[in-house]
Amino acid sequence: MWNASMNPTSPPPSRSPTMLAARVHVYGPPSVIQVDPIATPQPGPGDVLVWVKAAGVGPWDALVRTGRSGVPQALPLTLGSDICGEVVAVGECVDRWNVRDTIYGVTNPSFVGGYAQYALARGSMIASKPPQLSDVEAASAPVIGVTALQMLWTHADLKPSQSVLIHGAAGNVGRYAVRMAAAEGVRVLATARPQDRASLQALPLAGVVDLDAPASSAETVDAALDLVGGPSQSRLFGFIRAGGVLVSSVSIPDRAVARERNVRPDFFIVAVDTASLDQLTELFRTGVVQPAVGAIIPLSAARQAHEMMADASRPPGKIVLLPPEPFAEAT
Repeated sequence: MWNASMNPTSPPPSRSPTMLAARVHVYGPPSVIQVDPIATPQPGPGDVLVWVKAAGVGPWDALVRTGRSGVPQALPLTLGSDICGEVVAVGECVDRWNVRDTIYGVTNPSFVGGYAQYALARGSMIASKPPQLSDVEAASAPVIGVTALQMLWTHADLKPSQSVLIHGAAGNVGRYAVRMAAAEGVRVLATARPQDRASLQALPLAGVVDLDAPASSAETVDAALDLVGGPSQSRLFGFIRAGGVLVSSVSIPDRAVARERNVRPDFFIVAVDTASLDQLTELFRTGVVQPAVGAIIPLSAARQAHEMMADASRPPGKIVLLPPEPFAEAT
């Protein structure tokens, strides 16, 4: 049985020429994932090689696995982008990072390469690990934390005393967004399924909105964040006041409806960088946000992790993979 106490904490061994990685050779369901021994990569200009202590699992990994990420990918590929670990080699043109630095962040703009004992990471897309977080907690945070930051402040451009409706507040990004917005004096409302209402009670919400109720009877907001997508997105327009904004990270808002409602539509893909991660680290330091880990499983069970993502009954929080310590299995 695997447990968190098996997370490697000993000094890094000499770099192994080979490693284990969870890869796909064809696009498809979770069953296409297989753990292969492959050559350990070498860092090129702008990259660092990271001994991966933990790797987060997210919905974007499933998009990569099925070939629907929107980013051209060459097969076979190693899945995964969220990582926490220790720098073991530094490429040219990297100034901030040194061997033995402990970092968290994402691998690269293609969001691949993280489910492995070693991963190449762009030096501009990682930051120093928050000292109060474990390796597992830190690996759970980069993409969802930065997504919440950028949706609220870069894309919705919210200000204190304004209001926001978060569609999908019970999810991983939503929980971060609620706490971040409330801490800055934004009035935060949320949508919720009946089964999620109890879990939302611990969040600093001003209220919960029923999307099926007439929008005219509800409070209007300056912005809505859509973390769900699908048919329910169109109902959000009725809750946004004229001149407001609908920001989605999952599907493109209907521009015709947006024009009719005088609402600015905004669809974006998160851009994780060192500056954003440093902001997130400060929010962890001050206690504004807290990591939420739902399951910790070994790299060998990466296929199971992707099956769990599709299971609505799984525990809330991020799934995190623990690779075996280098040399333990990659010989």
